[in-house]
Amino acid sequence: MNVPLSRPRSLSGALPLPTLADFRSMARAPRRDLLCGLTVAVVALPLALGFGVSSGLGAAAGLITAVVAGSLAALFGGSARQVSGPTGAMTVVLVPIVHRYGADGVLTVGLLAGLMLIGLAFARAGAAMAYVPAPVIAGFTIGIASVIALQQVPSALGVPVPHGDQVAVVAAEAVREFELTPHWAALLLALGSAALMLAGARWKPTVPFSLAAVALATVAAWALGLPVARIGTLPDVLPAPSLGFLDLARVPGLLAPAAAVAGLAALESLLSASVADAMRPGERHDPGKELFGQGIANLVVPLFGGVPATGAIARTAVNVRTGAVSRLAALAHAVVLAAIVSVAAPLVGRIPLAALAGVLLATAVRMVETEAVRAMARATRGDALVLVLTATATLALDLVRAVLLGLGVSVLLALRASVLGTRLTPAAGDELPGGAGTVTYRFDGPLLFAAAHRFRNSLADVRDVSAVDLRLSGLTAVDATGALALKDAVGDLRGRGIEVSITGVEPGHRRVLESLGVLPQNLRANRGAVPSATGAATP
Repeated sequence: MNVPLSRPRSLSGALPLPTLADFRSMARAPRRDLLCGLTVAVVALPLALGFGVSSGLGAAAGLITAVVAGSLAALFGGSARQVSGPTGAMTVVLVPIVHRYGADGVLTVGLLAGLMLIGLAFARAGAAMAYVPAPVIAGFTIGIASVIALQQVPSALGVPVPHGDQVAVVAAEAVREFELTPHWAALLLALGSAALMLAGARWKPTVPFSLAAVALATVAAWALGLPVARIGTLPDVLPAPSLGFLDLARVPGLLAPAAAVAGLAALESLLSASVADAMRPGERHDPGKELFGQGIANLVVPLFGGVPATGAIARTAVNVRTGAVSRLAALAHAVVLAAIVSVAAPLVGRIPLAALAGVLLATAVRMVETEAVRAMARATRGDALVLVLTATATLALDLVRAVLLGLGVSVLLALRASVLGTRLTPAAGDELPGGAGTVTYRFDGPLLFAAAHRFRNSLADVRDVSAVDLRLSGLTAVDATGALALKDAVGDLRGRGIEVSITGVEPGHRRVLESLGVLPQNLRANRGAVPSATGAATP
């Protein structure tokens, strides 16, 4: 949850294509990378199927995304160990888009999001990820996990998915339907799959118990003849690429959801790449190149009928833990998935939907690091507020607006802390020549718009003095509003017959104060008369 983010690197070159060094790295330990790719593919198969079903486009769309996007993002991306594909967070965004615009609308949104991600790459927007507060990421993750769990309720209960966009309402309606016509076989398969996956993860974290759970549930459903819904027919080869879904007249109306998908893909992919860096000290991803790779992947995958993709934190973590050396491991994972589908498509099609629901329920539980969340919630009231607001907004609104809300509240709290950290205090025992009627004030902290009113009021309260020396050596930052507040306060003091001199101005702040007429007033009234805080006269 609280991940030390990598120091971002800029997008290098006009077109960030794979380099010769990228291909040479694949030859360093090919046997290890191929074994890692096989392991990740075993973990990714049930997740790709489940997220495809949850998105509303079907299991085949999830597999296509894992194969096509997984290989392209590995080849063009900026992280050597990132694994991409369909994810729960993206599924949460796609469900309302499917309801409103249909499958063709989702494919168009994916295409537009790919173009937007490429634009973000060349705009060097990847560096902004380093400024997302940890409580926002934690709340975002909790919200996603809650939505994923609620999305699985209909399949886990063995009832048709009720219509609606609000997952909580849909889940409640599914529970009411189950009460009328219980489907105990589906519920037992879902709970059994989830329990096996959670227990296995505690016992042997590196073993892919998700596939074992799905396999056991499939065998049990077949052997006992249980009346449960299954995935159904899957294609054994990739469909031919096509732009038949694209309707240019619909594009303007799809720009807003495409921006939401692109924003989420950027956020989750860069976060996942940062997780990979943190797990392997010394490794650093290129955020611009990563956005470019995700853009290429999302630009191409809709042509084959796949859903938008992002970097997948869980699969990336498995890839790093198993010892992946280069991007060959992620490429191998995509190839293995394609081979599994081509060889075993009929068998995969017999997997019960309830078993996939159980796997995703367990995945949602494992997404939340309870201890990290508790520690963050106890850190400060502000952190707890941001975490809860972001998580709640994810459930009530959508992921993008939830993140924007969390960021907005974080900025307001930071501004409040900035205001409270600003100090204007008398410098005791440091009087200027001229007698007891002269007082020195020291300013410490940032003089920004949020603190301007408080600063102006503090100087307005100065009484019964003949001169004021305002020392700005402790000034850490200043903006136009703060400079104008200083100018107004100085003008007010001089209007009351109080001489004012400003000293100790750092060179980095001088330009702002000069451009808004603060220092020129000081220079005319106090030319060379007052020594600065550093001992040199203010020019």
